[in-house]
Amino acid sequence: MSKYAPLWEYVKGEQGPVLTLTFDRIQQIAGIPIDHSFLTYKKELLAYGWQVGKISMKGRTVRFEKKEETPA
Repeated sequence: MSKYAPLWEYVKGEQGPVLTLTFDRIQQIAGIPIDHSFLTYKKELLAYGWQVGKISMKGRTVRFEKKEETPA
């Protein structure tokens, strides 16, 4: 199980097309602080229908974007 699984589940449950969370909120949800390994783990989010859009070090936020559905 990924150390960010609780965060991925939280993001997956969101209804809107975009979600922005602060680093502090991510720590509350995941139970761990966001660290450099997040850059590697963020690829896991694709399996949940979302992707990491922008990480702002200055603003200490992460923008999550729902992947667009591809027609069958």
